[in-house]
Amino acid sequence: MRVLQINSVCGIGSTGRIATDLDRFLKESGHDSFIAYGRNMAKNCDSAIRIGSKLDNYIHVAETRIFDRHGLGSINATKKFIRTMEKLNPDIIHLHNIHGYYLNIKYLLNYLKSSEKPVVWTLHDCWAFTGHCAYFDFVDCSKWKTGCSSCPQKESYPSSFLFDNSSENYRVKRELTSELDNLSIVTPSRWLARLVKQSFLRKHPIKVINNGIDLQIFKPTHSDFRKTHNLENKFIILGVANIWDRRKGFNFFLELSKKISENDIMVLVGLNEEQIKNLPKNIIGFKKTESIYELTNLYSVADVFVNPTLEDNFPTTNLEALACGTPVITFNTGGSIESIDDTCGMVVEKGDMKRLVGAIEQIKEREPNNLREQCLNRSKLFNKNLRFQEYLELYKSIIISTSMV
Repeated sequence: MRVLQINSVCGIGSTGRIATDLDRFLKESGHDSFIAYGRNMAKNCDSAIRIGSKLDNYIHVAETRIFDRHGLGSINATKKFIRTMEKLNPDIIHLHNIHGYYLNIKYLLNYLKSSEKPVVWTLHDCWAFTGHCAYFDFVDCSKWKTGCSSCPQKESYPSSFLFDNSSENYRVKRELTSELDNLSIVTPSRWLARLVKQSFLRKHPIKVINNGIDLQIFKPTHSDFRKTHNLENKFIILGVANIWDRRKGFNFFLELSKKISENDIMVLVGLNEEQIKNLPKNIIGFKKTESIYELTNLYSVADVFVNPTLEDNFPTTNLEALACGTPVITFNTGGSIESIDDTCGMVVEKGDMKRLVGAIEQIKEREPNNLREQCLNRSKLFNKNLRFQEYLELYKSIIISTSMV
């Protein structure tokens, strides 16, 4: 097979690493594989294709900020990319995040319809079936079920600071996707699959394939972090995010800093300079890192990984922590709870700080070596090769069924 993946980034961030890991798996399985991406530099893929340029990205951002037309810019870049796709002639086109200021969904989806090529679309968030936002549960919005308008998150990603085009955006997405007869939807979590079944995408086949991680990389690793930071006798609470915003739960760590014991220390990765500058004394802050090995060291040295997300799909940070032998505590939101059970972590109701502190104390009471072993056992369920084999089988079944029509 010849497979073309399309994603906003290549080899960086969670979706970018999923794309490059799948690319490597396909090539090792004897298939031709390519990744088309829209932003930043490509990493870990020798067959990456850039869509547009930085200037195209900036113009698309401007159109989004002013007119709320995210996904409707980048016309010339998309036209040029379509010509590249025609020459490449893939057997399967696998979409990931087609939002991110680099593609025009009208031109792309119309081409996919006319080409009649099988399309797999992995939804890493909810943007595909809303008029604006990528997530909506934590603001308790259900407009996406019937038709978006007067978006309560207009200034959230993808931010618009002037016009609200959510009603038209919703209409365009609904019409474009309704005409794609060759589309199969994949969601990493059962939670997102349930939402898709309530959206205008419900007519398409929907399959759950969990995110996977590389257990040869994410594994218990020796680290000098405790010694370097004089934390030998501290209980380390770790938090990791690409961006620490309201949805990811940054404020809960600030509140938690007032309630934990004197022997506890928190380590947060993914902060900006302003956030680091204003941290309390019992939080050590680091900027975002793309080094998997730095992350592995931190996961391995931590006593517990806390993920106070207010909404998420199937966060790979939970999986990475488990694979390094570290238990996970998360709020009962989205698909975050689906990666753990009571052998390797705990689920706390959203925003319940008293129970969050209690969960941390309960983790302290458990036998460390046994807990570590339970985490490692759980992580085996998310071996990326098992998950990618599911994608490969899906590709094959779609191609076979398409050829029989």
